[in-house]
Amino acid sequence: MTENIRNQLDYFIRNKAHHAFRQEKEDPFRLAETFEKAGYSDLERVVRRFCYVLEKEQPVVYPWERIAMIRTAVTLPEIHTPKEKEALSEAHYIHEQGKVCNINPCYAEVIGTGLLGKQEEIRAQMEKRKSADDPKAREEYTYLEAMLRMTDEMLAFAGRYGDAAEKAGNLRVAETFRRIPAQAAQTFEEALQFFRFLHYCLWCTFNYHNTVGRFDQYMYPYLKRDLENGTLTKEEAFELLEEFFISFNRDSDLYTGMQQGDNGQSMVLGGCAQDGSDCYNLLSDLCMDASLELKLIDPKINLRVHKNTPLALYEKGTRMTKQGLGFPQYSNDDVVIPALLRWGYEPEDAYQYVVAACWEFIIPGKGMDIPNIDGLSFADVVVKCLPKLTECMEFEDFMKVVHEKIRTQCAQMVTKYKNLYLEPSPVMSLMMDGCISRAKDISLGNKYNNFGIHGSGLSTAVDSLAAVKRFVYDEQSVEKQELLDALAQDYKGHELLLNRLRYEGPKMGNDEEDPDQIASRLLAWFAGALEGYTNERGGIYRAGTGSAMYYIWQSEDLPATPDGRRAGEAFACNYSPSLFCRLKGPVSLVKSFSKPDLKLTANGGPLTIELHDTVFKNEESIRKVAMLVKSFLDMGGHQMQINAVNKDTLLDAKKHPKDHQNLIVRVWGWSGYFVELDEVYQDHIIERMELTL
Repeated sequence: MTENIRNQLDYFIRNKAHHAFRQEKEDPFRLAETFEKAGYSDLERVVRRFCYVLEKEQPVVYPWERIAMIRTAVTLPEIHTPKEKEALSEAHYIHEQGKVCNINPCYAEVIGTGLLGKQEEIRAQMEKRKSADDPKAREEYTYLEAMLRMTDEMLAFAGRYGDAAEKAGNLRVAETFRRIPAQAAQTFEEALQFFRFLHYCLWCTFNYHNTVGRFDQYMYPYLKRDLENGTLTKEEAFELLEEFFISFNRDSDLYTGMQQGDNGQSMVLGGCAQDGSDCYNLLSDLCMDASLELKLIDPKINLRVHKNTPLALYEKGTRMTKQGLGFPQYSNDDVVIPALLRWGYEPEDAYQYVVAACWEFIIPGKGMDIPNIDGLSFADVVVKCLPKLTECMEFEDFMKVVHEKIRTQCAQMVTKYKNLYLEPSPVMSLMMDGCISRAKDISLGNKYNNFGIHGSGLSTAVDSLAAVKRFVYDEQSVEKQELLDALAQDYKGHELLLNRLRYEGPKMGNDEEDPDQIASRLLAWFAGALEGYTNERGGIYRAGTGSAMYYIWQSEDLPATPDGRRAGEAFACNYSPSLFCRLKGPVSLVKSFSKPDLKLTANGGPLTIELHDTVFKNEESIRKVAMLVKSFLDMGGHQMQINAVNKDTLLDAKKHPKDHQNLIVRVWGWSGYFVELDEVYQDHIIERMELTL
């Protein structure tokens, strides 16, 4: 690590000295009130908000940096008043905050043409509609005009940054801003700064979870050219890359999300091409090295692997895991790509897949998929079926009840997403395929408009059903009414039964036939229950094994379950064994969780496991962990993420947070600083079982 990078880590990350330039918070609805009085359209409001935010921003450039830009305006205004928001929610389905989010723009398209080139495209489309009399053409002309106004504002803002750089004596950054974003990037340094500029502007439009995508693919040509013509040495390129990585962490505390760290800055590396060749390149390797050396929570590294990925790459990923980063997260091309093809994605798009903010699979530049629109609670399904238990003579009779309940709950869910509303996003649309030529905002849809449904509480449901099968039907050692009474009383007065169900019952994760077969059936039923439905945008519904925050939300009010879980106790995170499963070990775990046909439920959702940090003590143990990861994926696993944890350290961090400011953990699909998490998430991570090899 160079002295320059060490100094930047101290300045931006440890001391947060740049926070001195931040402005006071504003009332987020004040601007919306003026919009309401003026009667502006939503498109006009979005344009005016963007202009307002960029005007408020005060460019700050340091003499010693090469990748510039920090946020100074900390408030992103809303375009609707609370009353207007309420009216919108009554007439529309509002996903999350009603903003375009969780998609992957094609940054390379703009970096490779420059904003002036994009403006030429816009003007050409405006000319086609200039003299048209029909309302649709006039509406499209107005939209393109709004796009043009926003690109003008972006160019003016870049000019202000160039002036600030010159004033600070940083002629290198000043020269960069004299070329980009107006012109196409010519060098690796310009391309990195261009990306930073675009990413920054997306946040200023109130688009969030703006994922990075296949960075090593679209940025590699710039690096390769610079190395070949002598513009950069490999060492200089690495230092630039590390500074670029630091830039992701400058303002991430201002980004919206469930928790600090949940900001969507996910970077995908590697993968296989459509011709079968491996895409991992020099830039992929440098990114892994930069993440390993910097030990920062952003960008979050996602590694695409396949059957020909060498063990050495898994070992490198394991060294990153050893640092406690919670990544890389692994995605298996051999499962994901066939799943996407099965869902109707064209091959040239499926092979370009990336992950959304957490782990859902999306298509860069072409997808307006909403991969986290809702979540089915498998555990809730089982609870709702229990009143029928006394009527079922055989276990298979009860499973039929469960199957039907999954079908009915899925059928009810898909009726909810009607008249979807998202705020217009002309800046995002600049980077999405076809939006300019069609004069259609990305908020209204694109080539792919599929919705993803998470599946939470799977291991709770599986363990509950396996316990019912063994104790109620096979052994007949527990009466049906006895079980139902114990559940109704949250096991009070039934402590012996509680202990038996919790610790002696069959569990998913121990390579046992009954729970693993039940898991396979539940996931297949879930996928089948969503097949045949289309949403109002013509998209399909994709089933997944992820939980997002539902592992907390959907468990809080759920009564006791037959696996020995008491009312309110949390589910496992994502695709994982229950919190009180006494696992035989990691090998049995990966065997269990690779048995279902995960191509059916590939919306996303990794096997999430915790390994005690002593597991990573030497090169031999690192190799063993790497082989464990590779084994799961070779056996048909779709995604995997690992936490290197130590319960004693986590408990001490709760008591003495100032002593553990840099302790990083994986939460559900993102990594964050442990001491900054809400207590409910801290406690859940502490409760997860630490495995050893």
